[in-house]
Amino acid sequence: MLSRQVVLKMAVKKGKIFTRDIVRDFGVSRQYASGLLASLVAVGQLIKIGSTKTAFYILPAYARLHPKILPSRYEKTFKNGSLEEHEILDRIERAFLPIKKLPENIKDIFTYAFSEMLNNAIEHSRSKNIRIVVSVENKILAFTVEDFGIGVFRNIMRKRGLKSPLEAVQDLLKGKTTTMPKAHSGEGIFFTSKAGDLFVLDSFGERLIIDNLSGDVLVEKAEKIKKGTRVEFKLNSGSSRHLTDIFREYTDMGANSDYGFNKTEVRIKLYTMGGVHISRSQARRVLAGLEKFKVVMFDFDKVPVVGQAFADEIFRVFHNKHTNIKLEVENMNEGVRFMVRRAMGEAKVDKDNIK
Repeated sequence: MLSRQVVLKMAVKKGKIFTRDIVRDFGVSRQYASGLLASLVAVGQLIKIGSTKTAFYILPAYARLHPKILPSRYEKTFKNGSLEEHEILDRIERAFLPIKKLPENIKDIFTYAFSEMLNNAIEHSRSKNIRIVVSVENKILAFTVEDFGIGVFRNIMRKRGLKSPLEAVQDLLKGKTTTMPKAHSGEGIFFTSKAGDLFVLDSFGERLIIDNLSGDVLVEKAEKIKKGTRVEFKLNSGSSRHLTDIFREYTDMGANSDYGFNKTEVRIKLYTMGGVHISRSQARRVLAGLEKFKVVMFDFDKVPVVGQAFADEIFRVFHNKHTNIKLEVENMNEGVRFMVRRAMGEAKVDKDNIK
């Protein structure tokens, strides 16, 4: 009688088994044979390699002895109806063994980042289909989540009343930006963008590129217009990065802290694109939403100059209004440092006069 144990003994003997082998040797229907093999895959006793008629099945032990037989890529398109990210993750782990073999710290990052990006596509995109690709090649873990819906930048623009995709990017990179505040905290993209070596958002001709190896952030026009949103994520599987360290970096660890996501950074360079001299009105764009945080780091890397009104709006007006928020600065040249220190000095004078 055909049973699971008989199939497993067959796999030990042959190495690779095909559905047609079971149909031929035991005289059962293809449907019955496929169901039996699928049940063994579901509990991890067999690994399925390939798809459709070319698929075959091997034991985990056989896979360890013949690592080159394993695919380096998993690709599938799902209908966006009642999808659950944890179920998709489980399916990937069962079908794509390289994920299981990743170091624990890398697997933790993958699980978090992939789940967050897939959840965004499921709940925000309004796309009928979602395509995913996961690969591990030359020690680089990569995944893509692609939808064909309304587009991440356009969605944020519409929900938050913004004027351009660049403004959507600016808000997105602060964190806590979400179009569904009752259901989401808005942290997913922020932390995912920090977790990888490379993070890319591509939507309707606008592309955000975050290269954490070089420390650079780029916003550019894409050569081809992508309808919907495509997220690309890459991370060296030998990285020593840990997810807890990434969260800790953006958590205020002060005595009265609740250890929540209450620290962010703002790259001022993103507000100077096009060579515009940054002014008080631009400072107000920089400050939008920052009242949600307890610590704000302003990064002036590659910013040649700031206006007096810009510095005054942030380091005097905003600071005096939100004295509970700690403002920090980094990467300032001498000209920028002068303006910032001048505004900080004025803020101190105001504080002293109030006393």
